[in-house]
Amino acid sequence: MDRQAILKVESICKYFGGIHAVQDVSFEIYPGEVVGLIGDNGAGKSTLIKMIAGVHRPTRGSIYWMGRKLEETNPRAVRDRGIETIYQDLALADNLRVSSNLFLGREQTKKLLGIIEILDEKSMLSQAKEILSRLDIHIPDLRTTVRDLSGGQRQSIAIGKAIFWKAKLLIMDEPTAALGVIERTKILNLTKKLRDQGVSVILISHNLTDVFEVTDRLIVLRRGVKIRELLTRETSESELVQLMIGSAN
Repeated sequence: MDRQAILKVESICKYFGGIHAVQDVSFEIYPGEVVGLIGDNGAGKSTLIKMIAGVHRPTRGSIYWMGRKLEETNPRAVRDRGIETIYQDLALADNLRVSSNLFLGREQTKKLLGIIEILDEKSMLSQAKEILSRLDIHIPDLRTTVRDLSGGQRQSIAIGKAIFWKAKLLIMDEPTAALGVIERTKILNLTKKLRDQGVSVILISHNLTDVFEVTDRLIVLRRGVKIRELLTRETSESELVQLMIGSAN
């Protein structure tokens, strides 16, 4: 590709004592593509994305964002640069409204009588409607508490929250796990829409059907090592399984 990578991971390693969770992994992510991060349990996927997200500091190696080396490796600094990670627990507040969750930790306020600072509920509700509409996410009432939403709706809110805060790279950890067929389809369609809008996505999933439906490239890990990098259209489920379990090179 002649485009500039927005994310470059260079010879990255993570050791936990004598355990080598990730060893000398390198890859690049380009604007507006969906890349599948594939591997069996214990392959190093979670450790790798946590290094990108700033949760773990690499033992060795470098991460570059927009051509510049990431020196600050904490979650807040990484999010501020436009890298958002949606873990399986979604990190939503079940007792708050949909609109409030989109602004969680970044609430907007206004002055009452010029002196008392209060939450600007009207502005947050209006902006929430705008971003969810742009992503074609349909929630009948944004004043509904998150605990009353379905699994697919909750996943959509987590994605909408990331995009609202201008994420350029979205890392999604098993986004369709435990979803029914209809809601799974909605999340996959939303992933395609993100790609069409220029957002890059790293997708971790054990569901190879989902992987083949939405990804452009695949990075296969086994025991902390990158085994292969492939174009999705040039491989098959059987080849991926063989690479994951070690019966192919």
